[in-house]
Amino acid sequence: MVAPLDWGLGHATRCIPIVRALLYQGYEVVLAAEGKTAALLQKEFPQVSFVELKGYRIRYSQKDDFLMTLARQLPKVLQTMRQEHKWLMSLAVEEKIDLVISDNRYGLWHPHIPCIFMTHQLQVRTPYRFLNGWVRWIHYRFIEKFDACWVPDVKAWPGLAASLSHPRWLPNLPVSYIKLLSRFVPNHLPIKFTCCALLSGPEPQRTILESMLVEAFSEITDPILLIRGLPEGGPALDVPANVTVVDHYTNDLLGYAIQRSEYIVCRSGYTSVMELLSLRKKMILVPTPGQTEQEYLALQLMRQELALSFPQKGFCLTAALAAAKNHAFATVDLPVFEEKQLPDLIAQSLQKSLT
Repeated sequence: MVAPLDWGLGHATRCIPIVRALLYQGYEVVLAAEGKTAALLQKEFPQVSFVELKGYRIRYSQKDDFLMTLARQLPKVLQTMRQEHKWLMSLAVEEKIDLVISDNRYGLWHPHIPCIFMTHQLQVRTPYRFLNGWVRWIHYRFIEKFDACWVPDVKAWPGLAASLSHPRWLPNLPVSYIKLLSRFVPNHLPIKFTCCALLSGPEPQRTILESMLVEAFSEITDPILLIRGLPEGGPALDVPANVTVVDHYTNDLLGYAIQRSEYIVCRSGYTSVMELLSLRKKMILVPTPGQTEQEYLALQLMRQELALSFPQKGFCLTAALAAAKNHAFATVDLPVFEEKQLPDLIAQSLQKSLT
């Protein structure tokens, strides 16, 4: 069973290479999700069994500090973790599950079934440095209920996520750096769009950025592609003729569209960054306001000349594109996860529990 967190679509999309590898190796896969996450995965894997699993349903605030917004939702998150643990205890018997891969879903551990926790953020960053050690300790207490931990990054410092994935102390269980996860294979395609705006993440911030972009489109005559990140569809948008709007693309079409775009405007979510770096795309990043992880990752990429980053407040697409056209973007070669490495990875990660 593979179960991604429902915090935006990044957790679901980075599970796609894992699911592909499991199917390639002959596993029978069950996917657990709901809502937009389930809709995306069902379009990618119509042949795979699905079970409905309630998400954490975290929402952002338009005004409040992100940490305070998350703190107010913590009781709901903890309750969902308890519920999903009980759910797994029952479902494991019904579905005859013998391996669980949980992408940041903390309650999906089982005392008698090998369970793998996948995360790129071993060190959860807060706006307050004095809290980081305490938060990491709490985080590890949840992770250590699992049998192994997979980190989608390379082992050598700084990798992609730097201190997020390479903390000073690791949790007390087998940790494997599994390389970057990407759905796409690089191809040399002619450029059609000057810019592709790739939206993602929880509401209401996804819609806020979309509204800012739509307002700016009237000032741009270049061909623009807007991919809204709405696998279930959304209301129509009034945009100029030079702007193409798509609610959602499946993997092949999305990879094709990205590679036919000169610049990519998107959040600095980890999955988006992994995939765009694997395609060597020029990134214009707009971190989700108050999400410390995205702000940190955008800063790291700026320092390495791999991207340009702008705050959402006052973001001007015209100015960002002008800056990008005058910027010398660097490239980096970080290895990507391959299907053939999965059997050895599972065997090494779960050697103790399987024996």
